[in-house]
Amino acid sequence: MKYDLLNVYCDGGSRGNPGPAAAGVVFTTPKGEVIASYNLFLGEKTNNFAEYSAVLLALDKLGENPAKKYDFYLDSELVTKQLNGQYRVKHADMKELFERVQIELKDVNASFTHVLRAKNKLADEQVNICLDEQDLGWGAGNK
Repeated sequence: MKYDLLNVYCDGGSRGNPGPAAAGVVFTTPKGEVIASYNLFLGEKTNNFAEYSAVLLALDKLGENPAKKYDFYLDSELVTKQLNGQYRVKHADMKELFERVQIELKDVNASFTHVLRAKNKLADEQVNICLDEQDLGWGAGNK
């Protein structure tokens, strides 16, 4: 099924900075129905690396969740402002990730909005599920 619009909640986090890191993504309809959830363990990375990795994970999953438009929601104000062209990307590692996002967005109708952490709980849960599974040696999972 192809949707007119999907909301894409993205979050990345590390336990320590740097530390064990993960990306979490949740696709929902505008009414809040969860369509798909994903998470990915990233190894020892920084929070900002994890935030960008969440966006890249979401972009990788667009084909499984087709829509005419995607509204991305992130609780990282820095990454949101960088993706919207309001802030420059200075750090070399972040520049590489930023450029990868730009390439993936080439033919995608997408917007990026900063939200408070409380509005990004679904994606945050995916990050914590993934990190908790790593702590227990279970491996990362997708739903």
